[in-house]
Amino acid sequence: MRVVTPGQAARHTGSKYLGVLVAAKMARNLNELRRGEMMEDPTVSGASDEPREKLTTTALEEVRSGTAKFHLTQRRRPNDLP
Repeated sequence: MRVVTPGQAARHTGSKYLGVLVAAKMARNLNELRRGEMMEDPTVSGASDEPREKLTTTALEEVRSGTAKFHLTQRRRPNDLP
């Protein structure tokens, strides 16, 4: 089991908080992709002989290594809405 600390994730994101948020969003997206694959192909089984790495660990590792692509968007304030 690999351990990725928030400090390691901060190297490519600028802050621990942003690193964890990016990894959490990425893990949610990976979970949706995996769920879609299982629905499309009934031969894909959830239980296999080999243990799978947790999606959060995978996402944190990608953020730590700098391979996760993300961008920040400005949040619109209610008075900016038309």
